[in-house]
Amino acid sequence: MKELVILSGKGGTGKTSLTAAFAGLAKNMMLCDTDVDAADLHLLMAPDTKEKNDFIGGNLAIINPDKCVGCGLCKELCRFDAVSEENQYTIDSIDCEGCGVCVDLCPEGAIDFPRKTCGQWYVSDTRFGPMIHARLGIAEENSGRLVALIREEARNRAREAHLDLILTDGPPGIGCPVIASMGQANGVLIVAEPTVSGIHDMERVAKLAAHFKIPAMVCVNKFDLNPDQGHAIEQIARKNKIQFVGNIPFDPEFTRAMIQGKTILEVADDSSAGRAIREIWQTVMAHPAMKLERIM
Repeated sequence: MKELVILSGKGGTGKTSLTAAFAGLAKNMMLCDTDVDAADLHLLMAPDTKEKNDFIGGNLAIINPDKCVGCGLCKELCRFDAVSEENQYTIDSIDCEGCGVCVDLCPEGAIDFPRKTCGQWYVSDTRFGPMIHARLGIAEENSGRLVALIREEARNRAREAHLDLILTDGPPGIGCPVIASMGQANGVLIVAEPTVSGIHDMERVAKLAAHFKIPAMVCVNKFDLNPDQGHAIEQIARKNKIQFVGNIPFDPEFTRAMIQGKTILEVADDSSAGRAIREIWQTVMAHPAMKLERIM
């Protein structure tokens, strides 16, 4: 079984649209959306949810008014200004970071510290195959932990179903969720934009992949909007021994497909972008780290 993670240094580069298009080309595969902070792959996949599970991550401090004597130590200790005093001491559930300092140091033991539900994760069916995805609650933490959870679920279920490929739509950037999404992957595909900042973003993700010794590939989306910068990205990739797999031209069909909740290959298979995506897919799957003849 192989796993390909599609990443970008920032949001809006087109990695989700590319992941969805790849899903239509792959066979015997599972989709996994690890962009839990701003999940959107489901908008194109229209998943039929079969399982819904709570994600329990972290704790929330709650003052028990029957035990509280109003000493104010919790307010003094809280570095996040989550404790307020009106008629009685209370803790704001949004401001509380769940550090537990007030719980440990309250002299009356008046602060409870229950586990909290931070989001949900789902097992669904799509028109292309099964999908594991999740949604983190508003202003909740532990996105890296949730990513690790759904990736483990995807791997276990893919093995049980004897699938050949896990196709993962990763989060943007290089933070904790990205690190959690790419660990143990066979390869990553970096989607870059032909801009100066796009070059910088691509280099950051490439360095992260190199640090974890994961083979990286690069493609440029909307290449023809700035060919000079697109060529610069290709040169940098080749200089750093990162396989450059192709360019995708700007194509309004991408937007038309998104509006319809479909992939570009379902709406405009023979468009310039559609043909480029097919070529990139073949090149990616021919990479030594990803080669698996059954899914070509």
